[in-house]
Amino acid sequence: MATGVPSRNVIMTVDDDPDVSRAVARDLRRRYGDRYRVLRAESGIQGLGALRETVMRGDSVAVIIADHRMPEMNGIEFLEQAMDICPEARRVLLTAYADTSAAIDAINVVDLDYYLLKPWDPPEEKLYPVIDTLLEAWSAAHHKPAKTTKIVGHRWSARSSEVREFLARNQVPYLWHQVDEAEGRKLARAAGTDGTRLPILITADGDTLIEPSDAEIADRVGLTTTPSSAFYDVVIIGGGPAGLAAAVYGASEGLRTVMVERTALGGQAGQSSRIENYLGFPDGLSGGQLADRARRQAAKFGAELLSAREAVGLEVKSTARTVRFTDGTSIDAHTVVLATGVSYRELAATGISELTGRGIYYGSTLTEAVNCADQDVYMVGGANSVGQSALYFARSARTVTIVVRADSLTASMSYYLIQQIARVPNIIVRTNCEVVEAKGADHLEQLTLVDNITGITEIVPASWLFLFIGAVPRTDWLDGVVARDEAGFVIAGPDLTAEAGAYLKHWPLQRAPYHLESSVPGVFVAGDARAASGKRVAAAVGEGAMAIMLVHRYLERT
Repeated sequence: MATGVPSRNVIMTVDDDPDVSRAVARDLRRRYGDRYRVLRAESGIQGLGALRETVMRGDSVAVIIADHRMPEMNGIEFLEQAMDICPEARRVLLTAYADTSAAIDAINVVDLDYYLLKPWDPPEEKLYPVIDTLLEAWSAAHHKPAKTTKIVGHRWSARSSEVREFLARNQVPYLWHQVDEAEGRKLARAAGTDGTRLPILITADGDTLIEPSDAEIADRVGLTTTPSSAFYDVVIIGGGPAGLAAAVYGASEGLRTVMVERTALGGQAGQSSRIENYLGFPDGLSGGQLADRARRQAAKFGAELLSAREAVGLEVKSTARTVRFTDGTSIDAHTVVLATGVSYRELAATGISELTGRGIYYGSTLTEAVNCADQDVYMVGGANSVGQSALYFARSARTVTIVVRADSLTASMSYYLIQQIARVPNIIVRTNCEVVEAKGADHLEQLTLVDNITGITEIVPASWLFLFIGAVPRTDWLDGVVARDEAGFVIAGPDLTAEAGAYLKHWPLQRAPYHLESSVPGVFVAGDARAASGKRVAAAVGEGAMAIMLVHRYLERT
């Protein structure tokens, strides 16, 4: 590693052959060592760990060069995971001539910027021109001054976990300090508190926030929270696949578009470790990668993307639609696309609510996965989300046990996931089984399971439980405004029959509602929040695009 270099920008090379690894690093340092720190790793796992440490220190990774043929994790698999950690880094695959077809495939799989053939001698002709171009592009398009946010909290604090997850999913680098360790105590004292009020967030500029809300955090770490205009053609509520698709198509087709997300882009899909049945990605991609690509697309076309804003009301004012937020502010627009998605249903078992955030989590949390290495992990649910997470956690956990009430996974999980799970020896599927109790002092320590056929209960030691059950639409704030079914899903288009009751009695137009239009003209719904929707990423993306087509039709006839 180069020393005495004032810049904190990094070039990383990963190759399992020590001789090749040293040679690449040597040539890179010779050319770039005065401006960049050159790091090298000799395995994909080692490289991912080094990238995480680099990002958490607040350093910027400019270029990653990975050899294709590495055991355990090849170069493409490494670069795919590296994208989640350093999405703005330029990616190069080092490959032999025989592997050029794999390199070409990687252009789509990992947004590969370049593939470099071995040997690269002389570097002045075959290596440096490539890296020069990539560094120039990175500096011009993506580089931002390194900023480091610090969080001080308790290991088993639910709110501390939420704050870390909020920052991680919004791709904000941070350093985590436990309050019972020396550095954590030091930072707490500097913040003027005894550490009883947690978490403490210290921004890169040195500002201190104690027990901050998501909105306060977003304001201080550089996320966009305030709209630039008071009126838009379309306001999209929710930043999952449906909302992001609507933002991309709305902005690209010339509509004044603003999208508002309560937590982080990607929705539930954004937490997925790998989506393998999405069209055009035969090797799959993570939910975070999909969300980041969509975010960049929407921003490129001029859509405004607002974070940490939660909608609480919808009003109809002549031809305008007003969306109100928790802070008392509002946005007016000609049309609204509801893409609020769903949240997981709370598990009604003894002890679950008390230990949520302290070993029990809803969905697959990015920040806790690393802590589950060599431990026994339990997951509850039977849909694709639990299958994807089980496969991901099984890479490092000792065992992953899926607890499902049904007698098999076939009714709720895609066939390809079931087949993959069957081939992983440390994933255990317990059917006809439920979690009925969770116990622990300051964090989860044991679970009680019951066999629904025999009635026999079993107490198992457990520190980690991830819940993926049910689908509860985030539509309570629309009560009394748009028609919803008994479960809270928004009824739209041809499903708006006489069963919708008084809503359609007040339908003011002679035409019937458009396909994704709610009981309020100009208010559309897309994705999982719609009644009888497909509950798949591709379906949500399609509905988001279709909603914009219908927005155009509505505006043309209004």
